Amino acid sequence: MRAQFVLSEIGVGLRRNLTMTFAVVVSVALSLALFGGSLLMSDQVSTMKGYWYDKVNVSIFLCNKSDAESDPNCAKGAVTDDQKGQIKADLEKMSVVDTVTYESQDEAYKHYKEQFGDSPLASSLTPDQMQESYRIKLKDPEKYQVIATAFDGRDGVQSVQDQKGLLDNLFGLLEGMNIAALAMMALMLVVALMLIVNTVRVSAFSRRRETGIMRLVGASGFYIQAPFIMEAAVAGLIGGTLACAFLVLGRYFIIDNGLALSEKLSLINFIGWDAVLTKLPLILATSLLMPALAAFFALRKYLKV
Repeated sequence: MRAQFVLSEIGVGLRRNLTMTFAVVVSVALSLALFGGSLLMSDQVSTMKGYWYDKVNVSIFLCNKSDAESDPNCAKGAVTDDQKGQIKADLEKMSVVDTVTYESQDEAYKHYKEQFGDSPLASSLTPDQMQESYRIKLKDPEKYQVIATAFDGRDGVQSVQDQKGLLDNLFGLLEGMNIAALAMMALMLVVALMLIVNTVRVSAFSRRRETGIMRLVGASGFYIQAPFIMEAAVAGLIGGTLACAFLVLGRYFIIDNGLALSEKLSLINFIGWDAVLTKLPLILATSLLMPALAAFFALRKYLKV
């Protein structure tokens, strides 16, 4: 009987405040969709870091004859065979180095033509203008500075470049977008909580006569509060379900089909469905507990039971 009463009161409350309930559902759905999206973005950045940082190289570019005439770092002339041998030997002794690969001028020219053959500059370049280099794969990509300190400024070395620096700019942009999504999520969450509190108070005010009678006949505080709390929880759960649907559809249409980024951007290792599905229970639990707790604390002060 009591359960039937509580359920009937939930239905009455949701119908009486249909407009505000709709607003609660929409705000909860958007805020939790942004919350889930920011979690997935964080996972995507971590996945990309793990994938690309494992592939980045540190490049030591060696001086050629052209550099000797124009680059202050190569003022002592083009790199000699002895200098190249010493650089390679020193690299192989370093504990942070995994592998060392030498690229000749002819190989550098060939790779340049493959990547930038359509460039107007490509037709004017010759192999002797390209730079020899050592490509170093580190055991830990964060140890780039060890290589830079040891070889930057050495005779025969034009520059030391870390590909990780280029990736850091990309990851910095992605993390900035993630922070913006979190800020928007926080704003939407505040709006949702305010709507929940106002909806519960309006519902309680519209039924103040019933709650007054229930107090007089000795109903417990929880029994009086339960319909209002569950109204908020049901509205929140509907919003959470919509947020889960947004995430699933977003993953499907943006990555798999529709935009099909997984096919167009094959170099990016996108997160899988497992990452999405593991976030859904958290979103549903949040959508249920957050409105219920907000309603509980609002009612404690408003109903004074």
